[in-house]
Amino acid sequence: MHHKAIWPLTKRANRGFRGYPVATIAFYGPDDRRASKVAVAILPAQRAAATDLKRWFSDGGDVRDDLDIAAAIETFIEKSGASSVVIADGIIGCPHEEGVDYASGVKCPQCPFWAERDRWTGELLQ
Repeated sequence: MHHKAIWPLTKRANRGFRGYPVATIAFYGPDDRRASKVAVAILPAQRAAATDLKRWFSDGGDVRDDLDIAAAIETFIEKSGASSVVIADGIIGCPHEEGVDYASGVKCPQCPFWAERDRWTGELLQ
């Protein structure tokens, strides 16, 4: 599915690696169809921890279709001075954070879709 709001970010990511800092963009949602959260981290160098992390949420819609969120992400990336942009393919897991939104060591009670799935492939675990 093509999401017009994030198309400028996708085009920038398609340019490939252009050096550090790198902005990483990851989408999360209650299932693999609707992204309710986007997290953007700035990595200043190879193997370095993120120096800045920002998250945006959408209660009813998809963050990938929200023009205001896309503009905020672009501004955040520009202010960080990122040379490269990397976007995860698709939605990579539950939007809730273990140890923050629910207890550590258990599956998210609000997102049963992800309970028995590989977050990178979306395939059911055996």
